[in-house]
Amino acid sequence: MRVLVVAAHPDDEVLGVGGTLARHAAEGDAVEVLICAQGLASRPGGASADALEALREAARGAARALGARAPRFLDLPDNAMDSVPLLDVVRRVEAVVAEVRPDVVYTHHASDLNVDHRLACQAVLTACRPLPGATVGAIYAFETPSSTEWAVPGAAAPFAPSHFVDISATLEQKVRALGAYAAELRPFPHPRSVEALRHLAAWRGATVGCAAAEAFVPLRTLWPVGIP
Repeated sequence: MRVLVVAAHPDDEVLGVGGTLARHAAEGDAVEVLICAQGLASRPGGASADALEALREAARGAARALGARAPRFLDLPDNAMDSVPLLDVVRRVEAVVAEVRPDVVYTHHASDLNVDHRLACQAVLTACRPLPGATVGAIYAFETPSSTEWAVPGAAAPFAPSHFVDISATLEQKVRALGAYAAELRPFPHPRSVEALRHLAAWRGATVGCAAAEAFVPLRTLWPVGIP
């Protein structure tokens, strides 16, 4: 299969779906990564060109660790994707979808706290409209620690996963990939820490009877393509 993950920022692809991407790669699937926003520019003092390139190199290292192909970058404004006309974002995602022709797409949950996450999801759903001849057979929303669980209760549909992928064999590979983003990690008990990610994987696994899992909300599936 051809697999595409559309992530808002560098490290989201590993936090949310790293173990699943590694499993896809191990099973011979072609794994492509699209990162929409820069990832640093919204922080105090902004980000230098060198810092942004270092983050892009970290994304390349994470992709290699997962067995994915070198990521594509749209370089949209960080935490300000809503400053870009949605149509422009959709067209840029559409161009990648047309090139990759994925069978399965992973992206953010529509109710995440982070505005870039929400817009990435919206752009994916628009770019992957189920038109005749479309290749996308399944779209899954992943959870992003420090965003999905911080969404305002009752403001929108909560993350309620019903699709799980056993990553018992690829959890350590996910952790190694996350090591490429060491500068983005935080000490436990921050949700974006290695310990918290291990706990989350264990909990998601325990809910379906395996040692470690990643959880997803199916946004659209078409049998049999929608079965990893």
